[in-house]
Amino acid sequence: MPQHHPRDLAEGDPFGPDTLPYGVFTTPDAPDRPRVGVRYGAHVLDAAAAAAAHGSAYADLLAAPTLNPLMAAGRPAWQAVRAEVRGWLDEPYFHPLEEVTLHLPFEVADYVDFYASEHHAANVGRIFRPGGEALTPNWKHLPIGYHGRAGTVVVTGTDVVRPQGQRKAPGDDLPTFGPSLRLDIEAEVGFVVGTPAPDNTPVPLSDFREHVFGVCLVNDWSSRDLQSWEYVPLGPFLGKSFATSVSAWITPLDAFDASRTAPPARTYPLLPYLDDSADEPGGIDLRIEVTINGETVSRPPFSAMYWTAAQQLAHMTVNGASLRTGDFYASGTVSGPEPDQLGCLLELTRGKGPFLADGDEVTLTAWAPGANGARIGLGEVTGRITPARTAPPGA
Repeated sequence: MPQHHPRDLAEGDPFGPDTLPYGVFTTPDAPDRPRVGVRYGAHVLDAAAAAAAHGSAYADLLAAPTLNPLMAAGRPAWQAVRAEVRGWLDEPYFHPLEEVTLHLPFEVADYVDFYASEHHAANVGRIFRPGGEALTPNWKHLPIGYHGRAGTVVVTGTDVVRPQGQRKAPGDDLPTFGPSLRLDIEAEVGFVVGTPAPDNTPVPLSDFREHVFGVCLVNDWSSRDLQSWEYVPLGPFLGKSFATSVSAWITPLDAFDASRTAPPARTYPLLPYLDDSADEPGGIDLRIEVTINGETVSRPPFSAMYWTAAQQLAHMTVNGASLRTGDFYASGTVSGPEPDQLGCLLELTRGKGPFLADGDEVTLTAWAPGANGARIGLGEVTGRITPARTAPPGA
């Protein structure tokens, strides 16, 4: 049993008693025994050990090697466990964060990526379609998204290998094959589904809290040259599917109660299943910071997102698609209206670059205002670009 105990938290620490995000960790003495931990300041509470010592009814869920059993247990269990965790913060079940290994906290079932920032979509539209309409006709009527690749969702700290594929410059007659030359970031916010829903049972806006377990930061790495050649007519594929980095910590949705904010005014009346005018404020006032090699390049505001996570979940299931424990969906690039609030290099450089070089390290951090001046933190997401591993076929 660990004997460490966290010191008093520094003022403003975003991982205090109002945050308490969940992750999965191992220790050097038990590298083959992943279990659930809760971050508190610079320490990890061994929730599995504390639950076992106290005879908690949820001990088996917290001893699991992923968060999926806890997530599947449903919101009443989530609330009960969170209350128990608060009672364990004065007890000696802690490990210093630097002494543990953090793992991908949940098993990803399906992955969907949205395109929910009007500022991002308009900026990209102006870059890709100069002289045309910045937004497509459907953009303000439904949350646009695509089905991603669950198998390449990786935990923070995992190196990102430069992808390879077909590229075709505008002046070239034919495509060539090789490493991406326009590798980009996408600063996003992700939502992790806990409670499943059966087939042909759309999730209404009012049931958002019953299904979404928590929130995390996401970097949905993008190859702009692979993407621009392949995306007509079916959209993102190899330009997106090679890596999506997520935080090791999932912050419970309930931690953001004091951070809820109204989304921007909608241009058109929404269809009933997306109309949130009578619901609680659907936005979250998250302040994101993007650094590349230690230099801050952007501070995107999540409060500026046109479509909310509840609307995305409602749209994702309205056609009868099932909802499974471990389903994961991301907001799409978060961008604000100001030049220092853009969530990708494509926007920051107006499509001209430079883009990411081998060896570049990108880190996303974020926090939201909590009650009584507290800060609610999201675990960071870091990834370092490494060179493409193989030569082109036939080389």
